[in-house]
Amino acid sequence: QVQLVESGGGLVQAGGALRLSCAASGSYRSINTMGWYRQTPGKQRELVAVITSGGSTTAADSVKGRFTISRDNAKNTVYLQMNSLKPEDTAVYYCNVEYTTPLRTRNSWGQGTQVTVSS
Repeated sequence: QVQLVESGGGLVQAGGALRLSCAASGSYRSINTMGWYRQTPGKQRELVAVITSGGSTTAADSVKGRFTISRDNAKNTVYLQMNSLKPEDTAVYYCNVEYTTPLRTRNSWGQGTQVTVSS
């Protein structure tokens, strides 16, 4: 099982920047895709950005050009650099990791970190 510890959320003014981190630990054979999702009250959780083990990335149109996802495989950590933040980016951000064990492929979610962007 993989445990995820997120950090880096907080309150920032519009136009500002934040960097989220998510470190994975536990028992697994390999970590595959790592990503960030976000959710606001009353809405479904939505994809922000994901990155494969090979470094390929996918991002939501709403964050392209402003957010950058990266990972450090040696540290089993995924980052989300968020620049030019907008009030509509306000949400709880969740880290997600797909990993393999000897028996199966599984997913793990972080506890979530609040990002609030004031106008």
